[in-house]
Amino acid sequence: MQKDKKKKPFTVDDLELTLLALPTSIWYILFTYLPMFGVIIAFKRYRPMRNTNFFVALLKSEWVGLNNFKFLFATPDAGIMFRNTLTYNAIFIVTGMVTAVTLAIMISQLHSAKLAKVCQTAMFFPHFLSWVVVSYFVFSFLSMDKGLVNQILTQQGKEAIQWYMEPRYWPYILIFMNLWKGTGYSMVVYLASISGIDSSLYEAAIIDGGSKWQQVKYITLPMLKPIILIMFILAVGRIFSTDFGLFYQVPRNSGPLVNVTQTIDVYVYKALMSMNNIGFSAAAALMQSVFGLFTILTANLIVRKLDPENALF
Repeated sequence: MQKDKKKKPFTVDDLELTLLALPTSIWYILFTYLPMFGVIIAFKRYRPMRNTNFFVALLKSEWVGLNNFKFLFATPDAGIMFRNTLTYNAIFIVTGMVTAVTLAIMISQLHSAKLAKVCQTAMFFPHFLSWVVVSYFVFSFLSMDKGLVNQILTQQGKEAIQWYMEPRYWPYILIFMNLWKGTGYSMVVYLASISGIDSSLYEAAIIDGGSKWQQVKYITLPMLKPIILIMFILAVGRIFSTDFGLFYQVPRNSGPLVNVTQTIDVYVYKALMSMNNIGFSAAAALMQSVFGLFTILTANLIVRKLDPENALF
């Protein structure tokens, strides 16, 4: 037997694949890895200097160590903003996942392809709207004088509600707005997964007399389990970050609502505007990234223990 010829260390195919991956690699180096140098701002009291560029001013700025992080936890609002951030995100993850999966299954059961596309487009459209635009729509409904909701209440003989002065209503409003704007995107992901399920499984279930609910329970949901777990792990990784527009623009930065709308991102923005401390905002962003890394690793570890085949890594 002839000995197998040794493979060349670098072939033409390898060159083609390298050239294809080169633009993406350059993009990641320029916009992902190089900017990581800016993490040093979290440990400094950065002050712009005249006749110097950003890097020189950064290196010459005062080193404060962990003071920026200490200030984040020492503030009286620390408990409120951490509570709101974690609580809202936990609710968003559960409600968003259940709603998106349910809508995806319902649309997949429609017999009319045109109707399914119309419903899918209508649910996906809010994802492209800016929170600034959405805030004006919300204001048109909740305005004290001209709001549609208050007009309906007054026509029924009830008193108008000062929505932007009543904190008790806003947790429900924020949860609804998050679902309205974000569910369509997740629904498309699940709908694409459903479309990839082998149709012969449903045909076999119909022959065996399986109902629609039984088909969903024993075929659709088990086949969706991998993508559901992956989406869950990714969502848990963002549990320390919130959508700034949702919590700042939609309530219109109303002072009486601070206890129910104050999240880490909103607090950092307000602190940056009032104290002009870039190091403080950088410390908060670094903290969110580090905490997010630990949460996504923990979530993946739990999933890997319970279901090794469907873990993210």
